[in-house]
Amino acid sequence: MAIPTSKSELLDAINFTFDKLMSDLERVPMEYSKVSSMDGHVKNTHMSPANLAAYLIGWTELVLKWLERDDCGQQVDFPEIGFKWNQLGLLAQKFYTDFDMVSWPDLLTRLRKAKTALTETVAFRSNDELYGQPWHGKWTKGRMIQFNSSSPYINARKRIRKWIKSEVSVE
Repeated sequence: MAIPTSKSELLDAINFTFDKLMSDLERVPMEYSKVSSMDGHVKNTHMSPANLAAYLIGWTELVLKWLERDDCGQQVDFPEIGFKWNQLGLLAQKFYTDFDMVSWPDLLTRLRKAKTALTETVAFRSNDELYGQPWHGKWTKGRMIQFNSSSPYINARKRIRKWIKSEVSVE
């Protein structure tokens, strides 16, 4: 899939990649959802499908926070307060912990809600706001949103499909 360069392409990318990902996540039986046998986001660690969903929720909600703070004229702490870009593995582990006690069905529901909120806020914005000027360094808002939504959805889908194939007999 090409890198989006407009609002409509960004929305298409988010929706397309999310729908594909969700069809695979929905194939994970609840009893396997917390099995930590998938390569984690930190070298030499493992995560579960639930951790993967938590990671995606965490990033999507973080992007929503960035946009809300920016809309209010507040400073945006990229990537998150207390984390630097070279500490994304630690941020991933924080997301795992944040959602550790959430059930598999509730994780999937929360992921859907976060994605819906993201597409709604993207749809509300102009193409110029999303792609007309840099927002963080050289990156536009649209590109930052894509880096943290449709791109991770693609990566997550590859991970979950590989995991299902090796760990679960799902028809």
